[in-house]
Amino acid sequence: MNERGDETWKELKAVVLEELNFYDEVTDELVLEVIDRVLKTSRYSKSISLNRRCLLRLELFHSIRRLDILEELLADDTITEIMINGERGIFLERQGKLEAFSGERISKEQLEELVVKITGMSNRMINEASPLADARLGDGSRVSVAVSPVALDTPAITIRKFPKRAVTLKDLLEWESFNEEIAEFLKKVVIAKYNIFVSGSTGSGKTTLLNVLSDFIPKNERIITIEDTAELQIRNVPNLVRLESRNSVVEGCREITIRDLLRASLRHRPDRVIVGEVRGAETVDMLQAFCTGHDGSLSTGHGNSTKDMLYRLETMVMMGMDIPALAVRRQLASGIDLMIHLGRLRDKRRVLLEISEIDGCENGEIIVNPLYRFQEKQTAENGKVQGEWVKVGELHHKEKLLMAGISDD
Repeated sequence: MNERGDETWKELKAVVLEELNFYDEVTDELVLEVIDRVLKTSRYSKSISLNRRCLLRLELFHSIRRLDILEELLADDTITEIMINGERGIFLERQGKLEAFSGERISKEQLEELVVKITGMSNRMINEASPLADARLGDGSRVSVAVSPVALDTPAITIRKFPKRAVTLKDLLEWESFNEEIAEFLKKVVIAKYNIFVSGSTGSGKTTLLNVLSDFIPKNERIITIEDTAELQIRNVPNLVRLESRNSVVEGCREITIRDLLRASLRHRPDRVIVGEVRGAETVDMLQAFCTGHDGSLSTGHGNSTKDMLYRLETMVMMGMDIPALAVRRQLASGIDLMIHLGRLRDKRRVLLEISEIDGCENGEIIVNPLYRFQEKQTAENGKVQGEWVKVGELHHKEKLLMAGISDD
């Protein structure tokens, strides 16, 4: 027997699929039963060793009922991202570092089947007319798929895996993402209902921090989460509503955007609104939620620094509303209380780089008051970046802390 995907393997799979066509209802147990019968009665049965038979049984099952070659990668908890560059190979991310997958290459047929299965799991449609799709796997992993004509060579699939166990504050402290002082500060400002915006590059840990911050929200509050693809893992909140956008790729279904969900959420009596990420015109509605009595709301966005994120937010607001730049800046300064910027160090560790207070708008410019900043010292022999978090400023607006009865010490 050769590797999965050779002519023999394809023949066995075809026989299994042909037998399954005779059944009205196909279950996992039935598929395994048919695979066992085919392996036992096929013309290859005598030439297949016991170990190879067990492996072949699993491979055929994963190919028919699961995600084929991806199953072993999805089961590996050390892998955080899976990148399939069509037939050219698979790349993985472990502990922030990229590596080429050393296993077998993926065939064109396997790739096409994967695209159909993945998009089908989330009721997404993908074809030449709609060549991009975002989906979610059963374990919560986020998937982005691109096919022809936008993917010039072969279909591309990228899977962002999330931990099976939700990351906690204790985990972030052990990973040295920030220190105890910052953790205590974040807990206070979340309870006191400061509006917080988290920025950072791709893979810097924005969603993870949002999950941890949500743990500080009092359990008697009503929370509504809004996401393009559901990733947040809000825990132990009984009064929780989770909303997810929908593409207009299914015939007869109207597109439901983040903007639609934000507007609808305000009619569901939220105490706080958590927006997974803003990328465009929906920033207008996110800002309206921040400015219209829903204190303690949270959101994230892609940015290279705190100031860069503010410039991007300004641009995104103006994409959704034709108003002067000065009015936008005043709204941003009024709606956002704190900005948290995350990033990756050279050693690939995800850390909190800066916390800043938005201190109003003067002379047409948003005033940023830095509170905490990561200062690098040196790089150890093992390659780990050494540094510490330094308090560089004092919080000016303490009204919400006082109203919540929380000491600002």
